[in-house]
Parts: sequence; C-alpha cells; structure tokens
Amino acid sequence: MDIHEYQAKDILSGFGVPVPRGGLGYSPEQVAYRAREIGGDTWVVKGQIHSGGRGKAGGVKVCKDEHEIFDAANDMFGKKLVTNQTGPEGKIVYRVLVEEGVDIAREIYLGLVLDRSTERVMVVASAAGGMEIEEISAEQPDSLIRQVIEPAVGLTAFQAREIAFALGLDPAQIQQMVNVLNGCYKAFTELDATMVEINPLVVTGDSRIIALDAKMSFDDNAMFRRQDIAELRDKSQEDSRETQAADRGLSYVGLEGNIGCIVNGAGLAMATMDMIKLAGGEPANFLDIGGGASPERVAKAFRLVRSDANVEAILVNIFAGINRCDWVAEGVVKALEENPVDIPVIVRLSGTKVEEGRKILSQSGLPIIRAATLEEAADRAVNAWQRDLTHAAKIVAE
Repeated sequence: MDIHEYQAKDILSGFGVPVPRGGLGYSPEQVAYRAREIGGDTWVVKGQIHSGGRGKAGGVKVCKDEHEIFDAANDMFGKKLVTNQTGPEGKIVYRVLVEEGVDIAREIYLGLVLDRSTERVMVVASAAGGMEIEEISAEQPDSLIRQVIEPAVGLTAFQAREIAFALGLDPAQIQQMVNVLNGCYKAFTELDATMVEINPLVVTGDSRIIALDAKMSFDDNAMFRRQDIAELRDKSQEDSRETQAADRGLSYVGLEGNIGCIVNGAGLAMATMDMIKLAGGEPANFLDIGGGASPERVAKAFRLVRSDANVEAILVNIFAGINRCDWVAEGVVKALEENPVDIPVIVRLSGTKVEEGRKILSQSGLPIIRAATLEEAADRAVNAWQRDLTHAAKIVAE
C-alpha cells in the first residue's frame, strides 16, 4: 500500500526526521490560506499523487506570492499528471500540499528497501539526489552506497556514520544524518513498511538536513494490525480493478493484454501468462483466487475479469489441491448464467474432483471451451480470441 508525500512526511517527522513546514489543501483557497499560515516569501506547491517525477509533469511549482500560489493550485486540481511511473493513463490530483521554500545547498538520495537476495533491510544512498534511483543506477552507479542491516541488531551507530561519511557530509552534519537514518529505520520496522524513500534529502544553506520529499509503501498483509496506517489509503490513486479485487480478498494485477486469466496460485498464474505469450497472445491480468475458493469467490473473480473492457477472451486454469474443481466449475457456470458473455471462455481443470468439475461444465449447456492441459488451454484461448477478432473485422468490412 502506497501513501501520499504529506502522509509520509507526517509519519517520518514523528520519528525525528526533519521536514519543511507545510499544509494540505483541497481547494485553491485552502492552499493559499495554508501558505499564509506558514509565512515566508517563497513557497512550493505540490500536487499529491502516488508517483515520483511530478516536477517534470507540472506537478511541482515554486511560488513567490499568494496569487501565484492560488493559480498554481487551481491549475493542479483535477489535472491528470502523467509520469514515467504512472504510465500513459496518469493520475488525477485531488489534494495539493504547500510548503515553505528551502535554501538548498545540495541534494542526497536516501532509500530503505527490502532486499530479497539477502532477506534483509538495505539502506541505499547516493550523493546524486534529486534524480530517480533508476537514473542514478544507470548514470552514476559508483555513487550508490549500500548497507545491509542485520535484523537481530538493527541499524548500528557505526553503519549510520559510515553512510554519512561516504556521502561527504561535513562533520557538523554527521549526527543529523545519523538521526535521519535512525528515524527512517524505526519507521520502516515499527510500521511494517516495505519502502522508505527520501528524494531529495537536502542540506540547506545553514547546514540543516531536511527531507524535501518522501515516499513510503507498506505490507498489505500487515494492515490488519496497522489500522492507523490502513486509514491513509487513497483508493482514487489505485487501479480500480485492483482495488475492487483487494476489497474481495483476491490478488489482482491489471496488465495491457486481451486474454483474462483466472488461476489458483501465484506460480501457476505466472506460468499461465507465459504460456499465453508463447501461444501468441497477451495476458490482460494476473488474478490468483487462492486455495479453497468457493463458487461465490470464483464467480466474483469471473465478474472482475469481465469488467475490464480490454478482455476479449477468458482463460480459467485450475490445478486443484486444497481447492476443488467442482467448486470452480460451479463458480464459472454461476457467473455465466447470471451475466452471459459474448467472448470465448476456456476452462482447464486438473486435480481434486476434476471429473465432477468437467461433468458440471459439460452439462451446463454453456459455450465453454474445455482443455486438458495448460498448453492446450493457452492455444485454444489465443485461437478463439484471434477467431473472434477476424470475425469482428469481417462484420465491419461488410
């Protein structure tokens, strides 16, 4: 789960990380009023979306007076910001943050992430702040500083000092950097975060270290015990299909293809998408219904996949262990009877109660294409999809 910049800053400031004074507004008038509360002669107006690279998309503006603040905020509200992280669909701005201007002497990149290779939290820092980490890795790989943190010990003082010295900070700034690192690590571990990123972390003209921007992501599976964090979720920034699936306990990731997938198990789901690609098609989604799925759960998954306008064929691939093929078959039949579809539906069942499941499909009287193997199912899905496309093109031509 991702949160907004202003929310991440509020959390980090509670762990001792310095952040600029700021205020949130839901209208241009509110933003201008927040700026007056902050005071000063320079302000930064920032559109709040779940993405980096907002500055290049027109989502960050420096203002010198109240009129500029109002105009900047007015321009941002309702605007779709398209960045390299949002993709062409972009994200719409509904909230705007205004902050005091900061005298920037230098910029630093700082991130804490879960490193799967070491199964540890890793600190990644770079003196080349202000750039995306991908750009830093590509253009200045030698500037990256990495420190793996042993979970039984936590972030040690000597590790924090090593990072601070490696960044070339002045002696007077070392302890400030140590405090920032400790605050970020505590926030990461105590709140079940999966990422903490400050970019840029700036050194000001008067030698203060301040988090000028911040992003945090959290483990969805831990939100049941982090209700205060779960309440920060902004569904307007999420893929509506993924939000709908998550609310129903399903694992869903939207893709850009045309063949919808309903599968049990993450590994089988990935194998199914690979087979669709090998057969010449493009998967429209990753959907794992999990083990022990009831007919109602399968029907919900079916309706979710069908709600994607890009889906032109649906492939159901079930290898039942804990699950049961007859449950899945009942779910597919129920979904098709309640909401008939005009696209090909291909079903491959294997495992527990497979004969009963196949019997339910064959006796349903519905136009379901059945397959015995994954390879056969993928081939039939792609062939049926292409046949439908050809038929549609023929109708248009006539």
